[in-house]
Amino acid sequence: MEYLEFILYGLIQGLTEFIPVSSTAHLKVISLFFGVDDPGHSVSAIIQMGSVLAVIWYFRKDIFKLKRLSSKKNFNYLNYKKLLKSIFIGTLPIILLGGTIKFIFPYFFDSVLRSNISIAVVSFLMAIYMYIADIAKKVSINLKNYNYSDSLLIGIAQAFAIFPGVSRSGITISTALISGWERSDAAKFSFLLGIPAISLAAIVEFISSFSEFKSLSFFPLIVGLATTFFSSLFAIDFLLRYFSSNGLKLFIFYRIAFGLVILLNL
Repeated sequence: MEYLEFILYGLIQGLTEFIPVSSTAHLKVISLFFGVDDPGHSVSAIIQMGSVLAVIWYFRKDIFKLKRLSSKKNFNYLNYKKLLKSIFIGTLPIILLGGTIKFIFPYFFDSVLRSNISIAVVSFLMAIYMYIADIAKKVSINLKNYNYSDSLLIGIAQAFAIFPGVSRSGITISTALISGWERSDAAKFSFLLGIPAISLAAIVEFISSFSEFKSLSFFPLIVGLATTFFSSLFAIDFLLRYFSSNGLKLFIFYRIAFGLVILLNL
């Protein structure tokens, strides 16, 4: 039974981390619906690393191309160097906001924002924001011509993903679309920006809940991590292929339905 629980956690984390529906909300709510425990911070932190490994693996050719070009000051190298700086700039807001709340109000999420009613309301608000993004007409920014201010704006939006139910990919992709990014590059930048953000969040959660880690079973945890990795790969590939042609409509309807299901089961 423990293996099945960790497989469930891994599937939820992997399928919802990169699809704009909020992995934190689904880990809590779906676990409740299936009658299993909320995985808690320690398990969530560990299986999140499966998502990080998946996005690194999926974009491995892009990431390692930088190393091959490091001695060549050509246009491609400068482009990749700019991307690394942009990811750093975009990560600063979530470090500042997340760190401030984590250390000053350590129990804020558990006591207020992790409730089902809060997650349902946030899901509805995100559906509205994603709809505005989906109908945005201005398309002029891509990974070749964006400015650092564009990456900072997306990074500021990403900082709000610390609130359960928001969805890191949902708010970053939507903000990029509203700003005028092309769909495929908006999604790609969102995924790459997620590498340090998800990693840092996982490390902080792991350290803060280290005492819980001692009671976890090793092999079920490894199964959960592997499940997260493969389901994350599927989610990344699906979103890049589907979103480029179809936009956010499917996910908007899903978020509304998800919020309604939560409210009807309070």
